[in-house]
Amino acid sequence: MPSPAAKTAAAAEPSSGAVRTATAADPSGYAVLFLAAWLRSTASDEGSAQARLAQALAPSVPLPQPAGAQSGLERAVAVRSAQREGGRWSVTVAAQYADFSVRYFVVPVTTDASGGSFAVTGAPGQVAGPAAAKVAEPAYQVSLPVKGALTSTVAEFLRTYLTGLGEVDRYLAPGMTLAALSGTSYTDLQVEQASAIEESAAAESVPADGTRARVLVQIKAQDKAGAWPLAYELTLTARAGRWEVSAFATASGTAGGGHA
Repeated sequence: MPSPAAKTAAAAEPSSGAVRTATAADPSGYAVLFLAAWLRSTASDEGSAQARLAQALAPSVPLPQPAGAQSGLERAVAVRSAQREGGRWSVTVAAQYADFSVRYFVVPVTTDASGGSFAVTGAPGQVAGPAAAKVAEPAYQVSLPVKGALTSTVAEFLRTYLTGLGEVDRYLAPGMTLAALSGTSYTDLQVEQASAIEESAAAESVPADGTRARVLVQIKAQDKAGAWPLAYELTLTARAGRWEVSAFATASGTAGGGHA
């Protein structure tokens, strides 16, 4: 006789005939594929590969009729997608041309109930590009001396991390792990600016154990190709008279799997 635990597990297990509702799939990639083919097409050559692709993705949409040579489209990238009612989507795609100009198009796409099939439902419309978002006041208001104890630790840590010379673990707090950086050839770096949220980060001496400081550092990293401005967000924790890296991220998100 099945145990109570077995009965509970059986009840929770969906039957083979159960229908699962799929999450609506974002059709941005489909819209990009269509727009790129459509912009590279011409009604005077419906047999070209690009024209046939555009017509296959959107049979009811007429092809453009350029007056001269093809548009010189370099690439197309989705920058925004909005889901409407009834499985309809509006996808904004940026089209970058060989002359570095950029045009924005809205592509109407619909999906089926399963979210597995897409269709372009009409011709794209050219629109203005997205407005620049208002940047919030930075949280890092405490300026740090470039040669200070905390900034020096950060510089040594990033130099080791970016160049791969030395052991990065010696700068990490206990329990902190960080995936190695690969595919780079940096030879050195220079700290351009460092700032923190906490006032304790600017202290001349390392504060009491457990004191945390959240830091934003902007550096110039050197490699054979030149100099590259990079930015990182780090959290450092004081322990035994030294600062140790206890969290590591880029200025826009987690980097390299670092965590404590």
